[in-house]
Order: sequence, then structure tokens, then C-alpha cells
Amino acid sequence: MQTLDDLLAEGVQDRFVLLRADFNVPLDGYSITDDGRIRAALPTITRLVGGGAKVLVMAHLGRIKDPEPLGRDKRSSLSPVAGKLGQLLDQRVSLAEDVVGQSARDVAASLTAGGVALLANVRCEPRETGSASERDALATELAELVPGGAFVSDGFGVVHREQASVYEIARKLPAYGGDLVARETEVLRRLTGDPARPYVVILGGSKVSDKLAVLTNLLPRVDTLLVGGAMCFTFLAAEGNDVGGSKVEADQVDTCRELLAQYPDTLVLPVDVVAASEFSADADTREVQVSDIPEGWMGLDVGPGTVRLFGEKLADAATVFWNGPMGVFEMEPFAAGTRGVAEAVADSPAFSVIGGGDSASAIRAAGLDEERFGHISTGGGASLEFLEGKDLPGIAVLEEGS
Repeated sequence: MQTLDDLLAEGVQDRFVLLRADFNVPLDGYSITDDGRIRAALPTITRLVGGGAKVLVMAHLGRIKDPEPLGRDKRSSLSPVAGKLGQLLDQRVSLAEDVVGQSARDVAASLTAGGVALLANVRCEPRETGSASERDALATELAELVPGGAFVSDGFGVVHREQASVYEIARKLPAYGGDLVARETEVLRRLTGDPARPYVVILGGSKVSDKLAVLTNLLPRVDTLLVGGAMCFTFLAAEGNDVGGSKVEADQVDTCRELLAQYPDTLVLPVDVVAASEFSADADTREVQVSDIPEGWMGLDVGPGTVRLFGEKLADAATVFWNGPMGVFEMEPFAAGTRGVAEAVADSPAFSVIGGGDSASAIRAAGLDEERFGHISTGGGASLEFLEGKDLPGIAVLEEGS
């Protein structure tokens, strides 16, 4: 693919650049609780600003079930993002009231060299995720906002989506991969190519079904796969353990049993858990062996013995990929497992890749120095689909034009 280096070599002084970023940050009301995705986009934006480009940013926030009428729901507004981005860039970042309407045209036209502005939440425009013809029409209108401009794709968290602001737009304008997309792609190809060994993968999260494709694709390729999070209880049930009221996907038990039989030396399950009387931060809790979960109680975190076991498996790893927390880390009584595994990954000599989403948030919540990890991805879903061996539309379209 053509990269930001190629675009800057051509020159961007006084030229429009339409940038797709991933600013889908977590909010508490209207306050951003983790600005990692905004900070991850800063290198690309800063280089474009330094080159004198007029930067118009497309981004989304939240899951928009009913995208119309645009702007009525303040929860979908990018206003908190515009404020934070302006603070980080030390300049005012204007926010359009629509995606391709009169406000968007006015905001784009008002940009000067080195300026940055945001379009309204692109997911509030129904055509963003509509039919191919609807997406194509929206992409045409987006391109018209930036006459003579270029498109830079820097939202790795959305490159697995075939959407107007990710895919079709790359066919309307000269298209380039931003620094973040280029780095993410490079790192994940390192994992799927010939990674240094031992290669250890840690998978957590709530459902085996969500991770089944990546499990089946990675198990033949890795040396060790550590399983935590709620998904571990389906595996533990497949081993014959009584897991009490823990979350189990009954329709996946047979699949887990088959995987355990096929990869007995690769799959490593928890040996103890933190069990709770109910799903609450105020619940009664106990540290118990996986075979001793009290009736009706549920496992909500891996226990200290599991943290030690996983730490031993990570101690001599050369490559580590981690996606998914080890427990309900948002509640302090069930955060120790995720924090402990994060510290073990940080202490490991391995080249470590944190697969975005909750894993990245957990690292920041634990106060760990991000420099202790090889790479922290911004795209959990995109990272997993890449490791499943899928083609990512937003990457494929960039490579078409190379």
C-alpha cells in the first residue's frame, strides 16, 4: 500500500486530506474515560498538520441502532472527541453538525493550512453501512468535500468493515495508509508469518463462540494458548468440572472438548478462580480451585494460582499476543487476574502485542507503562479477524491501488 510517507513526499501544503480515524472511545456520560485511541492517531495527524495539510477527519462513536434523525441523540455526538483532540493538538478542532450536508461543506471550506476539523459521527449517516450503491453514493459526496484531496486510512479498528468511510472512499480519492494502519498491519503480519518462538497466545473475554475462529486458526500455529475470562468456564465444563453458576455456552462444550483432546499440550486452562455469590462488586467472594466452585456461585476472575501458572508460561516466551481480559476487571474485586497477567506479559522478554479493546483499557487502568509492551493495538475485532486469516476490506482496498 502507499503510505503516509509517500503522501508527504508528494507534498500536502494547502491540500485537503480526508482522514478516517477510530475515535470510538469509552465514555462516562460525556467524559472520555480512555483516550488511547485518540492518542494513537496523533502521529499521523501531527505529521499532516506539520506538512500544511487541511485535515478533515471522519470517525464514529458508539453503536448507532437508529441513525436518524442526525444529531438528536447527544450520546452519539463527537463533541467530547473534538474537545480532547483540540486539547492534545493545542488548536481548535471544529465539529460539523452533519456528515456531508451544508455544515460539513462549510466546515471543510473554512479549513486553512495546518487546520483540523471533524465531521459528525459518520455512523449517524445511514448510507455508511447501507447497500453497496448507498455506500458508493456517500463516498462520492465525502470526496466532494475535499476537492483535489487525498484519503488517509488510519482507523485500524474499522478496517475489517466494508463501509463507505473505510472502503468505498479509498476508490474515490488517492488513498494512503496512515502510520497507525501501517504499523498495525506490519505487527500482525509478523504474528502470522514466522514469529519468534516460543509463541504464546492469551485469550479471554466472555464467549468461546466469539473466539472460535481465531482459536482454530491459531492452535496449530502456537506453542501455548492460555485461556481466561468467562470463556474458560465452557472449557472447564468440557473437562468435566462443575462450574456452578459460571457462564457456560452449552452449545460449545462439545467443541471445547474436541479442542482439548486435539491440543492437550497447547491449551492451558485456569487452575483456580475468584468465585462470587452474585454478579456484583459487593458480592461475597472466595478463591477456589476450579473443581470447587460452590453451587450457584460464579467465577468472575482467574485466581492467584492461575496468574502464577500463566506467568510461568510467559517467562520464556519470545512472542506474545493477548486479547481479552481474564475477568470482570471493571469491578475491583475481580481485577487482580487481568492485572497480574498484564504484569507478567510486561515482565516477559517477549515481543508482546496487546490486541486492543478491553485488553488495552485494562493495561491503562492498571497504570502499566505502555512502553513495556511491544505494541498495543487499537483494533480488537480487526486484530482477531486478521489472525483468523481473513482479508480485511479496508486494507485490501489500499493495496489495490499500490
